Amino acid sequence: MFKKRKLEKAYIRFVTENHTNLYRFSYSYMKNQQDALDVVQESIRKGLSSLHMLEDESVMKSWMYRIVINTSIDSIRKRKKVIMMEAEDIEFHLPNTTDEYTNIDLKKAIEALPHSYRSIIMLRFFEDMKIEEIANVLEENVNTIKTRLYKALKLLKIELEE
Repeated sequence: MFKKRKLEKAYIRFVTENHTNLYRFSYSYMKNQQDALDVVQESIRKGLSSLHMLEDESVMKSWMYRIVINTSIDSIRKRKKVIMMEAEDIEFHLPNTTDEYTNIDLKKAIEALPHSYRSIIMLRFFEDMKIEEIANVLEENVNTIKTRLYKALKLLKIELEE
């Protein structure tokens, strides 16, 4: 009982401290603020309900990122109906604000990467995870992660040089 309470407190602390990072990571999959928020909320719920399966608090970070990845992928699969809108219709429904990105080329280049490469780039450089942690999150071999990271960086370099 004491261990369960301790784990729950650690989980709450982790979620409180990392909710922004979880959102940013989810957004890299969902490309939509509301969908990313929904994924984070659902991931937190799933994590809390399956907390009893977590044996060691030290792997909570990679365990939670794995839940976010799976929930994001599930959400993407569930989306079946897509309504195409004309540009004028979209502009009519948007508020009169303009998003400004300091490095739009880098953002586009990262978004153009395949999911397997993009996930590694996001986890390594935006979530500041070590290679071993990324391998744990993605359930891959460390050498596979290193190879994909190298390949992703090479693809980004080529894309940005163009």
